[in-house]
Amino acid sequence: MNAFLAAVGTNGLPYQLPIHPNLVHLTLGLFIIAIAFDIVGVLLPFEKPLLKFFAIPATRSNFFDVGWYNLVAAAIVTFFTVSAGFYEMLLAEPDPDKLSPWGLNARDTMVWHALGGVLLLALIVGMTVWRGFQRYVWRQDRSRQVQWSYLAAGLSIFAIMFVHGTLGAHLGADFGVHVDAARILHAGGDLNASLGALSNK
Repeated sequence: MNAFLAAVGTNGLPYQLPIHPNLVHLTLGLFIIAIAFDIVGVLLPFEKPLLKFFAIPATRSNFFDVGWYNLVAAAIVTFFTVSAGFYEMLLAEPDPDKLSPWGLNARDTMVWHALGGVLLLALIVGMTVWRGFQRYVWRQDRSRQVQWSYLAAGLSIFAIMFVHGTLGAHLGADFGVHVDAARILHAGGDLNASLGALSNK
């Protein structure tokens, strides 16, 4: 294992850019857009005068289509997000003596972040199944495709995502997990010289 870690870059990974932080933003964006468009679809009767004023042709079903397809994409991407997160977490070597602003050490922060990732994966997949039943079975013939309880659940998942994302931010910013600049600075190196050498490779 030590020989393998010696062969990786300054970010502690066998590739230059971490995958997990990039996929996380796809998961977040797709899920937030899905819930937002479903909310707009539900509230469309109140918004029709505004859409008419700006000459935006929109139907309720279009908003629900965007919500559905974004949620399906979020469920698919989240499998890869969580998988990449676990792989990159196994290669992480954070400073064991530091504490996050929440008073957690690196190991506890990683464990809570990992558990939160699995929980969010389960919730997003569960929401996708629930949304699919609403779209194709329970509310197939209704103009409003989603239930109020579904929207409330989606908004509560936003709160879980906030806490979970903050733990991930602590790993990167406070513990320097797979962040080139943080690792170089913690080692006392010259950031400009080190990253300049990396970009010339």
